[in-house]
Amino acid sequence: MELKWLLCMTLLALGILALQAHDTDEDNDADDVVDIEDDLDDGIEDVEESKSETSSAPPAPKVTYRPPVPTGEVYFVESFDKGTLDGWVLSRAKKDDTDDEIAKYDGKWEVQDMKETKLPGDKGLVMVTRAKHHAISSKLSKPFVFDTKPLIIQYEVNFQNGIECGGAYVKLLSKTPELNLDQFHDKTPYTIMFGPDKCGEDYKLHFIFRHKNPKTGKYEEKHAKRPDADLKTYFTDKKTHLYTLVLNPDNSFEILVDQTVVNSGNLLNDMSPPVNPPREIEDPNDQKPEDWDERPKIPDPDAVKPDDWDEDAPAKIADENAVKPEGWLDDEPEYVADPDAEKPEDWDEDMDGEWEAPQIANPKCETAPGCGTWQRPMIDNPNYKGKWKPPMIDNVNYQGIWKPRKIPNPDFFEDLEPFKMTPVSAVGLELWSMTSDIFFDNFIICTDRAVADDWASDGWGLKKAADGAAEPGVVGQMMAAAEERPWLWVVYILTVALPVFLVVLFCCSGKKQPSAAEYKKTDAPQPDVVDDEKEEEKDKGEKEEEEEEEDTNEEKLGSDADLGSASQEEEEEEEEEDRKPASEEEETVNRSPRNRKPRKD
Repeated sequence: MELKWLLCMTLLALGILALQAHDTDEDNDADDVVDIEDDLDDGIEDVEESKSETSSAPPAPKVTYRPPVPTGEVYFVESFDKGTLDGWVLSRAKKDDTDDEIAKYDGKWEVQDMKETKLPGDKGLVMVTRAKHHAISSKLSKPFVFDTKPLIIQYEVNFQNGIECGGAYVKLLSKTPELNLDQFHDKTPYTIMFGPDKCGEDYKLHFIFRHKNPKTGKYEEKHAKRPDADLKTYFTDKKTHLYTLVLNPDNSFEILVDQTVVNSGNLLNDMSPPVNPPREIEDPNDQKPEDWDERPKIPDPDAVKPDDWDEDAPAKIADENAVKPEGWLDDEPEYVADPDAEKPEDWDEDMDGEWEAPQIANPKCETAPGCGTWQRPMIDNPNYKGKWKPPMIDNVNYQGIWKPRKIPNPDFFEDLEPFKMTPVSAVGLELWSMTSDIFFDNFIICTDRAVADDWASDGWGLKKAADGAAEPGVVGQMMAAAEERPWLWVVYILTVALPVFLVVLFCCSGKKQPSAAEYKKTDAPQPDVVDDEKEEEKDKGEKEEEEEEEDTNEEKLGSDADLGSASQEEEEEEEEEDRKPASEEEETVNRSPRNRKPRKD
């Protein structure tokens, strides 16, 4: 019990000391501010240095940036660490069917360090302006042909200012004789479009490819299904995220964010609209016959309205059992003219008509159940049936819902290898955004997954490590929160001390074992002595049982010789027992008053 009280008092004292310590720190801070204001010209530098020395946390481990280097064959790679846009072409095109003021691709691109970067020297491509059309592109080192090798597209995006409405997707531009990067615009043919896009609360991660119809030669966009994962965090946390598209020759695909799969599928089964059209289609020239009956139910032609069916009966009738409440003021109107109202001075009866005071609720009706002419309330009419209609029965001529017949699809084709798309020869960003400073970095296009992973580890992996090193640990975050909210010190103390208190309570609250001194005082047997005594008693009991068995055997040997005499003695004892009750009964009878003889005088 004393231990419990001691722990409780300790917890209380710790909480009080924590609060007092924080208050003292605040007072000291206030005194420091006053001193700084008084001695601003003399000692401000010394004060700042002393404060920085005492309040600064131990320096976090630094992550040194090194430009990533591809470890295998690549078709395109760009880290922007040279600090220039060499190899990139800014578009000078105009959008069709758009006002000249906004039709130009005059959005600004720059190579910059990321805001609040943790890796000095790590630069990227920044879309600087907002509410403008932006377009920039670069040639691949060699065209990519879709044959037997997979295609891997990977790059990083950071929405430094968040994102209101806009995209950060890339386009792989189709290899065509007409391709001119200087005139890159929204209608420039592309093979694949991939990346994040957001407007309002609609968060998307596009994967679109343009499929060529082998019969007509026309291209049609095929969109991957929407991922099931929640994408909102990638747009709102202002962190750098890694977007990867893996497209395999067996038509399978994977979409990854931060090296985690968020969407996957097959080009033949998981695109909309499907790559291959249906074999049959509805005949556009087929028409429904005039006598085709699609009615599953029809009114019963043999039904007759009952004679007692009254279609004219009202739905509501006056309640004949209702009684006017006592105190109802029949002669008082519900509304009366406001006696305090006055005609405005500028009222012109010729123009405005005769002035009348505004109506207000009759004050006499406030205490009465009602005013005016009393009317019975309306109730449902039990005899109301409404307009009679014949019941519905199954239609014996029902033929089902008509559908046009199926005919072979004249445009049918079957492309079992949609992976074999139009070759690509350039990568481009053609974007519109209402948010500025979207950061792009570390583009790579290759065929080896290991090469892409190594590139990600040397680029995005360093950013992630630097962010983790710069962020305070759990203890640091808790301390910072407690500096802003002092009451958290009590919560922390209780959170840490309470489990310890419970452990000590349950471990120390059992029965205390008596000490050797207490055994001597009470002469109670100690545990080891008790065990020895139990063993001795057990041995003694076994010996007694053996002796009893020997005695029993000896008694059996002598029982035959004494059998006759024993039986005689038993008979004599039984006779004596029979005599005793009889004699006792006789004595009782003789002592009874009825059996006493009268005494002679």
